[in-house]
Amino acid sequence: MALSAAVLSLAATAVLAQPKTPLLVYTALETDAMKLYKDGFEKANPDIEVKWVRDSTGIVTAKLLAEKANPQADVVAGLAASSLALLEQEGMLVAYEPKGFKELNPAYSDTKRPPAWVGMDVWAATICFNTVEAKKRGLPKPESWKDLAKPIYKGAITMPHPASSGTGYLDVSSWLQMWGETEGWKYMDALHENIAQYVHSGSKPCKQAGAGEFPIGISFEFRAHQVQKSGAPVELVFPKEGLGWDIEATSLMKTSKKMEQAKRFADWMASKESNQITATWWAVVAYPGVAKKLEGIPENYEKLLAKNDINWAAKNRERILAEWSKRYEGKSEAK
Repeated sequence: MALSAAVLSLAATAVLAQPKTPLLVYTALETDAMKLYKDGFEKANPDIEVKWVRDSTGIVTAKLLAEKANPQADVVAGLAASSLALLEQEGMLVAYEPKGFKELNPAYSDTKRPPAWVGMDVWAATICFNTVEAKKRGLPKPESWKDLAKPIYKGAITMPHPASSGTGYLDVSSWLQMWGETEGWKYMDALHENIAQYVHSGSKPCKQAGAGEFPIGISFEFRAHQVQKSGAPVELVFPKEGLGWDIEATSLMKTSKKMEQAKRFADWMASKESNQITATWWAVVAYPGVAKKLEGIPENYEKLLAKNDINWAAKNRERILAEWSKRYEGKSEAK
């Protein structure tokens, strides 16, 4: 018996000593969330180790496109669906329907079957308004996007750069879809007069507003909720014309040599457990019934989302960013 126990112990040690398969995952997830996803997945899949490569949405998208001839990533997770739709158009993704996919809300995944990308959550534009700084400057609380173009807000606003930030791009593409291209660019010309700085992060404008650097930051609800929760004198504004939005989603890279492990990662990201992690910060998640009421986020949040054609946003991305840069690059934050 003692010999049997020793043999079993050695066998168990040998199993534990097996090297884990590294899985390279490109992501734009908020750093607050990355550890929870990694820990949850690796607990369920102890033979795989997630290796993150993280940056803002636009930078991750540009990196993936630059690597098209020699892709490095196995999986892309927590990247904007509009970026993933662009990668699909470039023939870089493999369609895959993860286990449990039928439990998810189909409105937040690719419409093709099998899907090229599977949604995790929706994130949408939100204005962070510092009431203390605004009072010092005599600034009224804005209620609409059009309000932000009024001369009283000159130099008081920061927003994300659309080439660097997914939030910045959803702002720009939503304004163009909402009002048409002629009126959309006309609006951005007027807004530009009031912009102090275009920054390379969707979170930073709200952090700046929370710290009192600028009274107004165009950001998104996750970061707005976190900044408000930290005690900053920030009110959340959801412009009445509608909110630009996108979907954080997961895709498999066609060239991955670890497809079995990559599919297991996609399976787990579509699971209820993963969606419960997502619901810690997001008001709209892909798994029905999992989302929780978040402080500061209105009950009718989903109804505030503007009409959004993700494939149009993907197809026209290069053209839109080139035009935006030609008009507004002069106020961009140094990289």
